[in-house]
Amino acid sequence: MKANGIAHTYGDNVDTDVIIPARYLNTQDKKELASHCMEDIDASFSQKVHPGDLIVGGYNFGCGSSREHAPIAIQASGISCVIAKTFARIFYRNAINIGLPILECAEASERIEEGDQILIDFDTGVITNVSKNETYTAQPFPPFIQNIIRANGYLNAIQKK
Repeated sequence: MKANGIAHTYGDNVDTDVIIPARYLNTQDKKELASHCMEDIDASFSQKVHPGDLIVGGYNFGCGSSREHAPIAIQASGISCVIAKTFARIFYRNAINIGLPILECAEASERIEEGDQILIDFDTGVITNVSKNETYTAQPFPPFIQNIIRANGYLNAIQKK
């Protein structure tokens, strides 16, 4: 599995209320959630993101409430992976449950800049910053998580068994 896209960078402690503001939680429509993704921290996000792009954050990405709306909004906006120094544990699990790849890699989080072209090989954990001709290494997903992501979520993975 691979990802290839442009980086959209944010700082530390990006919480779920910033990822998808609470005023939009009255819908389960993924397209509607995507249209408001990140708008309180980056009003132009939904207009500039393209399928395959990535989000890069700092420490504690996805902190705050345990709502699944946050990773759903990110995934529905076309983001292929979120890279951060660390993730809030409930966000980490919610992301995996819906099949959104997330990688912890401090070096990538520190070195990747807004607009950099990024290539990720999920099988090896290698993150290539094409713009800077640099590579960083994250822990690759174990096979059971790779299966969940390939199936586009935990429930789909179970149904395939």
